[in-house]
Amino acid sequence: MRSRYSAFVQGDAAYLLRTWHPDTRPAVLDLDGGTRWTGLEILAADDGTAFHATGTVTFRAHYRAAGRPGALHERSRFTRYDGAWVYVDGDILA
Repeated sequence: MRSRYSAFVQGDAAYLLRTWHPDTRPAVLDLDGGTRWTGLEILAADDGTAFHATGTVTFRAHYRAAGRPGALHERSRFTRYDGAWVYVDGDILA
């Protein structure tokens, strides 16, 4: 999760696509250059250890866009694919 957040901060769409499950990965990822990510809070993590095949991470990612602060609150699902953890999908939380 932290590496994907860092990729958003860096604008590294290639890394984000590489770490996205092929069944749910978009063909193209167009990152908003006007969004500046300013912090990540990991709120919960379930499973996702070396002994698991799946896991979830609940997080809040803070950003600034058009001069205004905001936050993305999501519960993300991850799974192992070819031996690596990949993002499957997520539910936006209020």
